[in-house]
Amino acid sequence: MKVIKEISATKEKILEAAKQLMLKQGFPATTVDEICDASGFTKGSFFHYFESKEELGKAVLEFYSNKMSEMIEMAPFNQEFDPLQRVYGYLDFLIQLSKHPEAPKSCILGNFTQELAETHAEIRSLCAARFDQWANRFKRDLDQAKDLHAHKAPFDTLSLAEHLISLVEGSFILAKAKKDNGIFERNILQYKLYLKCLFEKKYPDGSFLK
Repeated sequence: MKVIKEISATKEKILEAAKQLMLKQGFPATTVDEICDASGFTKGSFFHYFESKEELGKAVLEFYSNKMSEMIEMAPFNQEFDPLQRVYGYLDFLIQLSKHPEAPKSCILGNFTQELAETHAEIRSLCAARFDQWANRFKRDLDQAKDLHAHKAPFDTLSLAEHLISLVEGSFILAKAKKDNGIFERNILQYKLYLKCLFEKKYPDGSFLK
């Protein structure tokens, strides 16, 4: 059992090093040598776990997505009884996460899709599946909130969930281009205002739409 734990720890260190480098500089620009240097392991250790850089890329994608999913599921907003408050809580959670000093200023899913979708079919497919998982997770609370607060409204909850994903990924890109990390918060708050108009028919100050 001890050997298995040591091997698992080694693999996780390689994945963590690769994740950090790929978030910072992208998949194509990250070399195996850099990953080995950052993780403190040799190429022999690297190729013991990963047959190729593409295999590593798939593993990093799953590693990153699982870590993010675990973080979201453990967040306090999930304890809210009202599903609409969970929806708003999730948006507030994203804003808080973006302000953390060690928070990445990009997303592996978005980066890999932009860089590899046309050249690495398996990675593209994994990205699509993870985007679907992300959307469906948020859609779950949106569905419950709609049933409780706006069951006759014509809006589509899957479109709302995918709208948020597009906003998150686009905000990362725009923030990089403009060197303005505040763009992320402003865009999420604007989306929150939009949801209040849909679900509550009112603005955040309490005034109602006519």
